[in-house]
Amino acid sequence: MKFGKEYASQMVPEWQEAYMNYDSLKTILKDIQRMKQRSRQNGGLKRAVTLYRAFSGLVQGQKKTPISPSKKDIESQYILVNSVSKNGSEIYETTFLKVAEEGGECEQEYFRRLDDEFNKVDKFYRTKVKEVIAEAESLSQQMDALIAFRIKVEKLQGVLQDSTQSEPVEQKQETTSSGIKSVPLGILGHVKLNKTFETPGSIIKNFVNVTGQTETFSRENLKKVEKQLKTAFVEFYLKLRHLKSYSFLNILAFSKIMKKYDKITSRRASTSYMRMVDNSYLSISDEVTKLMERVEDTFIKHFSNSNRRKGMNNLRPKTKKERHRISFSLGLFVGCSAALILALILIIHARGLLDKRGKTQYMENMFPLYSLFAFVVLHMLLYAANICFWRQYRVNYPFIFGFKQGTELGYREVLLVSFCLAALALTSVLSNLDMEMNPKTKEYEALTELLPLGLVLLVIIVLICPFNIIYRSSRFFFLASLFHCICAPLYKVALQDFFLADQLTSQVQAIRSLEFYICYYGWGDYKQRQNTCKSSGVYNTFYFIVAVIPYWSRFLQCLRRLCEEKDPMQGYNGLKYLATIIAITTRTAYSLYMGFSWKIISGIFSAIATIYGTYWDLVVDWGLLQRQSKNRWLRDKLLIPSKSVYFAAIVLNVLLRFAWLQTVLNIQFSFLHRQTLITIVASLEIIRRGIWNFFRLENEHLNNVGKYRAFKSVPLPFTYCEEDEDHNE
Repeated sequence: MKFGKEYASQMVPEWQEAYMNYDSLKTILKDIQRMKQRSRQNGGLKRAVTLYRAFSGLVQGQKKTPISPSKKDIESQYILVNSVSKNGSEIYETTFLKVAEEGGECEQEYFRRLDDEFNKVDKFYRTKVKEVIAEAESLSQQMDALIAFRIKVEKLQGVLQDSTQSEPVEQKQETTSSGIKSVPLGILGHVKLNKTFETPGSIIKNFVNVTGQTETFSRENLKKVEKQLKTAFVEFYLKLRHLKSYSFLNILAFSKIMKKYDKITSRRASTSYMRMVDNSYLSISDEVTKLMERVEDTFIKHFSNSNRRKGMNNLRPKTKKERHRISFSLGLFVGCSAALILALILIIHARGLLDKRGKTQYMENMFPLYSLFAFVVLHMLLYAANICFWRQYRVNYPFIFGFKQGTELGYREVLLVSFCLAALALTSVLSNLDMEMNPKTKEYEALTELLPLGLVLLVIIVLICPFNIIYRSSRFFFLASLFHCICAPLYKVALQDFFLADQLTSQVQAIRSLEFYICYYGWGDYKQRQNTCKSSGVYNTFYFIVAVIPYWSRFLQCLRRLCEEKDPMQGYNGLKYLATIIAITTRTAYSLYMGFSWKIISGIFSAIATIYGTYWDLVVDWGLLQRQSKNRWLRDKLLIPSKSVYFAAIVLNVLLRFAWLQTVLNIQFSFLHRQTLITIVASLEIIRRGIWNFFRLENEHLNNVGKYRAFKSVPLPFTYCEEDEDHNE
């Protein structure tokens, strides 16, 4: 792999603008190379400068006295690199001494751009080192408070024997035989434990206002504090690793680009320039390395029980390796799914099932059951495509979603799960494709009729399985986010939570299919493929409720964020979901009761919700339609080089947004069953969501890049309140 590609692949995605622009400098060098070639063609072949240098001898170590009276080598006369102070900061300027030569202006421009890049890198590195030093001081204070808190808890639990009870606990500071001083417990008088209202339990406790010293210094709180600080140290260590990699990569990039310059121009200016780079703060600073060593020692001692292997595994989780068995299994299930689809088509055509009397009965009873798997598989396929394109365009989706390092699924794993589910569902479809009941028993075979229910139960069992099989970390991550969506607004809203809630809003028909499962197998006669669900008042009531649940959850999440962040945009976003709830309710009422007044009301609210949602998708979620941007009607920064892709996505989003108006307009096709048309419209909404996913995360990633936000903000457990006390006194 060429260095340029390797260099880009190892960048911290959110810091990419702070790295040396290798491609830009390489482009200038190509211009210099073309100019040199034209000069040789026009003026004849000229010998390289190296052919006129003094001969160094054939024997190593043999020294010859230079002919020139000057003691300086000619290579040191190509450039002069100086350090100057400008606006209170140190910058480097390179003077090119061969400007008078042909093409000298282009080389002078190259060194000017090179200096700009180096000063940018050096300034960014200095800023980040100052930040991590300040953060290290804060973590040191947190550790002092943790140790004091731990001692206090142990004393209250009667684990430690207080040998000096006559001393006040707050003033205790004894020296051990080894000369190491313990942390004074008096520090607890200057800190307070931060209260986090991220769970329903913490909110209820705060509402009841249950406080007390005994509750504060409890083992439960100690475990929470240790967990928070452990997470903070892991995140801090990751930042240090990225900072060290940033320094190494940029130094290597400057070395590579200067070697290219020497090769193209037949000069030897890299020695002088790299001497400056090696003596700069970027190269000689060792604060990051020392901090990494200190963090490792602290983490191993206090959070890993002095087990170095365990501690380093937490600080440096192993990167996930691509396994060949994943590719093999994926190919196997793709082939099985394709063969089953072909077999299904051939059986339907050969047996003329579309012309059988039981077709309508099958479409009303069995088709809604199997359409659930079609919706899920389609959504998973689109998510796999999203992951593939996010990786291709270096969108840092594991960081955005908050996946634990090394546990995120790649597109191959998602495709494997989706095609495995597709193969099972297609096998089930082929097993009970009978359109007519047994003439002897006057009923369908009970075993095959229970296959859809069995498959749903199998998926649920696998999803909640506690054993470490079938991507347990990803399953539990999904379940946790799903639980947060259900319990909104009791949990603090993270991006992965409202992102999942948005996915569920596109799976309304799948949720209604789950409702149909309960009605069909609970109260229907599945042996004869008969049900009275549509005539049940309870079923129709829940038909409204289950369609509204995802949007209501998203609405409550917006309200929570509005209260916490005081951002009016969250209020406007909540109004969008409220409008959609009204539109879905009126549209469902029209589909059930079929009245002209319901049609007018549902049409008006559906149009309002669609226009509102389309505007929000394009302008807020995707950040497009900016009239004054560099890319007209798009945005300043685009990850995809082709602008036509964005315009095509805009048009598709608008068309697919209005597809659901089909239910209001009551458009029917004679060659399509009503259930088939509902499934097609629901599938179009899932496809729209898949397109929305890519551009939504692209916009989020670009926002992170603009703010150099490459790490999670971890809340610390303690707050020092010395300044507040002094102020009160």
